[in-house]
Amino acid sequence: MSVSGPRYTAEISGPEEYKLGAGDKVRLTVYNEPTLSGEFSVSSSGVLSFPLIGDIAADNRTTQDIATETQTKLADGYLRDPKVNIEVVSYRPFFILGEVKSPGQYPYASGMTVLNAIATAQGFSPRAERKVAYIRRSGAAVEESFRLTPDLRVWPGDTIRVGERYF
Repeated sequence: MSVSGPRYTAEISGPEEYKLGAGDKVRLTVYNEPTLSGEFSVSSSGVLSFPLIGDIAADNRTTQDIATETQTKLADGYLRDPKVNIEVVSYRPFFILGEVKSPGQYPYASGMTVLNAIATAQGFSPRAERKVAYIRRSGAAVEESFRLTPDLRVWPGDTIRVGERYF
């Protein structure tokens, strides 16, 4: 069976800059203010709750966006010229379903490929289609089919489905 042709979507490179989502954990560093610094998780409603300034909408925003807003809010009556940094500590998980030996939710690792994800799920089941994977990217409404290549990337929040092979 050939997997080339218009039916299969070309690999998309993923986000230019990583966008936060529910389940991501970030480290807030407010320089020279250790009591305001710490690790915080994006809630299921897409919000980060920080000391003093309260809630900040984080869903589908970059760490730089959040750092800028945090810095602005801290400068508005709390600190003089605050310096803020936000970095991702851990990413939201990805999901793998279908014809793998151990389907489920797994932690994302930076640079992960679909083949890495399949290996994490204990490999293909005996009935697995080994040339195509179906992926619903985080936030997308529908899944797309992709040729299973060594460089096909997984992103946090993705749902991967390995289909059944037909004899």
